[in-house]
Amino acid sequence: MKKIHANFLEPSQQQINSLLELYQTGKYTDTEKLSLSITEEFPKHPFAWKVLAAVLKQNGRISESLVASQKSVQLDPQDAEAHNNLGSILLELGRLDEAETSYTQAIVLKPDYAEAYYNLGVILQKLGRLDEAEASYRQAITLKPDYAVAHNNLGVILQKLGRLNEAEASYRQAITLKPDYAEAHNNLSVMFKELGRLDEAESSCKKAIEFKPDHAEAYFNLAAIQNLLGRKDDSLVNYNHAYDLKPDTDFLLGELVHLKMSLCMWDDLPKLCHELTEKINNEKKVSSPFVLLSLIDDPAIHRKAAEIFSHSEFPKYDIFPKITRYHDHKVIKIGYFSADFKNHPVSSLSAELYEIHDRKKFEIHAFSFGEDTKDEFNIRIKKGVDHFHDVRLMSNHEVVKLARSLEIDIAIDLMGITKESRQSLFAMSVAPIQVNYLGYPSTMAVDYMDYLIADHTLIPDEKQKNYLEKIAYMPNSYQPNLSKRSIFEISPSRQEQKLPEKSFVFCCFNNQSKITPSTFAGWMRILKATNDSVLWLLVNSISAANNLKKEAIKFGINKDRLIFARHISNDEHLKRIQSADLFLDTSPYNAHTTASDALKMGLPVLTYIGKSFASRVAASLLKAVNLPELITATQEEYESLAIELATDSKKMKIIKNKLVDNLSTSPLYNTSLYIQHLEVAYLTMYKRYQNGLNPDYIEINTSADN
Repeated sequence: MKKIHANFLEPSQQQINSLLELYQTGKYTDTEKLSLSITEEFPKHPFAWKVLAAVLKQNGRISESLVASQKSVQLDPQDAEAHNNLGSILLELGRLDEAETSYTQAIVLKPDYAEAYYNLGVILQKLGRLDEAEASYRQAITLKPDYAVAHNNLGVILQKLGRLNEAEASYRQAITLKPDYAEAHNNLSVMFKELGRLDEAESSCKKAIEFKPDHAEAYFNLAAIQNLLGRKDDSLVNYNHAYDLKPDTDFLLGELVHLKMSLCMWDDLPKLCHELTEKINNEKKVSSPFVLLSLIDDPAIHRKAAEIFSHSEFPKYDIFPKITRYHDHKVIKIGYFSADFKNHPVSSLSAELYEIHDRKKFEIHAFSFGEDTKDEFNIRIKKGVDHFHDVRLMSNHEVVKLARSLEIDIAIDLMGITKESRQSLFAMSVAPIQVNYLGYPSTMAVDYMDYLIADHTLIPDEKQKNYLEKIAYMPNSYQPNLSKRSIFEISPSRQEQKLPEKSFVFCCFNNQSKITPSTFAGWMRILKATNDSVLWLLVNSISAANNLKKEAIKFGINKDRLIFARHISNDEHLKRIQSADLFLDTSPYNAHTTASDALKMGLPVLTYIGKSFASRVAASLLKAVNLPELITATQEEYESLAIELATDSKKMKIIKNKLVDNLSTSPLYNTSLYIQHLEVAYLTMYKRYQNGLNPDYIEINTSADN
């Protein structure tokens, strides 16, 4: 800190030197005593107030520090350092606009003040003004080229903007300047993870931990990478280690619980769910909202978690000017955005949709930021759209510029808040109308998403308050499907599937992370009541399979009555599921694509309808195939009906025959009818926008069939 000279009595040079020495050697208690003594004797001496502010901040007494800092600025308004210090205190108090003003004033007084430019960049980054933050960090680096922390933060900005090659260069420069810079190694790891370079990601993460063994965020990141590499047991060890080091690490608890769910480890699940709910209600950043869909059947909690997550990770970025209303296009331009234009459940539902849009009314664009797999669905979708844009290597900034240059009218986010999504595109306003559709069964809870496509089963009118988007209500089910799949192809025998020939075969092909303890307990009670039955599950982890067997034994069920299917191609899977008798749904996260696949192949699905979007999807599908009798309202009803169907062959046959008979007339697999309804929704959105009206609820009625 510098000494301030003034035209009034001031402390002696010895007092000033003593004050500086105490502060610089970390003797903060003595520093506070001496600075208080000096401010009492020389109340108009700004330097003593400045030191007092600094030591009070160091001791965590932020409110008192603010008063002292404001006093130092008031006494010497030309002191750039005092303004910078005041900005840092205001930042800690969350008063970002005032902090920005303080840092800006510091720069006005001292244009070569690198630290103030860096601090201003931090504020602008928090405010979501990423272009300005980038410029501020770059100016700090220009003034101080060896400013390692500025290079690191510039990398964070570039990564958020999707400019990953530049981000990598910034992180590497920070590491060159400071080889033991753990945060830069960890950030580089996160970037490698985004690029799918998982081995490099793991290596960088381990470097971060080597230099900072208590780096909780690095252990968190390492766990996530190992999970992606399929090493779930290693992943669990590192999630637990991160939690032990720093339990309040942003979004850690949710990921830890989700991994335990995927391993079917439920010992402390009720306690963890209670903790998640409590912390979300207290505005804590504890879980991504996606994780909660399989844990908590409460759309209010889902919305709250989405608000916390999206506002933290993907706030609205005012980088581009607001889109001026495009001229009235004769052919409305629809842009579908996804990383999953490949063999993926969303594509298996939607591939035909792109093909049969009415080209007299719509021009269809696909913006793909996923791997170019060249598989069956990837090739089909490329052929099915008018324009396929491979934007994997483009920054978010460049993608938004491309979409705006093409004048995309309606941008459809097929991913929502899921892994590999690029929510930042929508936060930057990629189009004047933005829609949450199909890939994420809940609200994104941000004001830059205008609509959510659903149906009245999924979101009854009384639940609308839990969804920030306006709902576009489809008349049957919200879910599209392929209409041209071969149905009832020859299936492999039960013997080939290692299934008993004469037993009743219950099945569930949902991801194992959707299996809750209460759902599994219900299944065990069903098996106990139906002696000659087995449960056929799709489990992709040996640990999870072993844990499920152990749980079965606790209920007195022979573990051999659990039969585990392996992952195979979708076409082969559709053939094999005909060997089952009844699909038992999970709650609160229902079968979605797996349910429509089962129904299409003539396999009845039994569901327990819940309160949230994700817990009502199977009910939506069953209504669309006119099998509402398979929708139960309580766990008890669900178990009772499963037992009845397994023990009453006549009733089971009636249900199965009814399903098979309904398939040819079901709106669920009538893609041409579905697209008519969807296009009415798009046209309504577009007309409202062109007429200067805000988004509103849309009701598609069956008159659209004509």
